[in-house]
Amino acid sequence: MGTFSVWHLAIVVGVVVLLFGSKKLPEMARSLGKSARILKSEAAAMKAENGKPEETTPPPSRPAS
Repeated sequence: MGTFSVWHLAIVVGVVVLLFGSKKLPEMARSLGKSARILKSEAAAMKAENGKPEETTPPPSRPAS
């Protein structure tokens, strides 16, 4: 009762095909793959950016009074 069977998957696939049509599905899959690649590359860039030490300037020195 709590597990998914092949019939559940077949029903979901059938509903998706009926909703979006068979011509639109490959275009949506390409778009989803492209978005996933962009997200992956941006995450890698952010990870690489966080690994680099930040260039900080020392605070300005105050003149002795």
